[in-house]
Amino acid sequence: MQFETLSVTLDAHIATVRLNRPDKANAMNATMWQEIRQAFEWVDRTPEARVAVLQGEGKLFCAGIDLQMMMGMNAQIANDCDGRSREAMRRVILDMQDTLTSLERCRKPVLAAIHGGCIGGGIDLVTCADMRYASADAYFSIKEIDIGMTADVGTLQRLPKLVGDGITRELAYTGRKMEAAEAKQIGLVNRVFESREALYAGVQEIAATIAAKSPLSIRGTKEMITYARDHSVADSLNYIATWNAAMLMSQDLTEAMTANMQKRAPVFKD
Repeated sequence: MQFETLSVTLDAHIATVRLNRPDKANAMNATMWQEIRQAFEWVDRTPEARVAVLQGEGKLFCAGIDLQMMMGMNAQIANDCDGRSREAMRRVILDMQDTLTSLERCRKPVLAAIHGGCIGGGIDLVTCADMRYASADAYFSIKEIDIGMTADVGTLQRLPKLVGDGITRELAYTGRKMEAAEAKQIGLVNRVFESREALYAGVQEIAATIAAKSPLSIRGTKEMITYARDHSVADSLNYIATWNAAMLMSQDLTEAMTANMQKRAPVFKD
């Protein structure tokens, strides 16, 4: 896949998606918003890609939305009818939300490897990932409050599910910088690595472990956990019963059981 703002590679069933505007601190311009969705739709539909790792080139993971893009928004939504202009603005916001939701829609697990700053829209982005890992120099800031806006593409909806209501409110109301150690303490990141190199190596190891599992079972597990977040226990139990009634008796199940009896590593279809 060739992109203007991203670098995407696939090796040993691991797709690595890198934000690639290092000279702009990986600020998310209009092109990047579209390409992130395209990249994760590609991961979703590519059988050889069993897991994805999200990284950022340069000194920062992501500085958030590109301010030049924001400044050009008025021209994009211009209309002599105020109602139509506001409708256009709503559609722009919904489209940006959909870009980030593409990480959740992707059937393959997405692991975010975060170094340096993860600011504003960067937090919207990583809260859509399945898991987040950080280097010791990483920090997080819900910066929207400092430019006079309410975060509108996912942080305020997803972060409370990850870290709770109180700490989300504190971070969103103050815009303060949260260091990696605190992010781990509150559960935003799974693990903190001492360096960027150690972060990438550690996340690749985790991704390789996932890639070696039954792809069908991994996809089902992601589907069930994401569904359970927004539904009752009863609804979620009903869904998994229906899912496994359809998916359980697979070649993956037979291969996993056979490999276990033969004391060898299983080999699964993509």
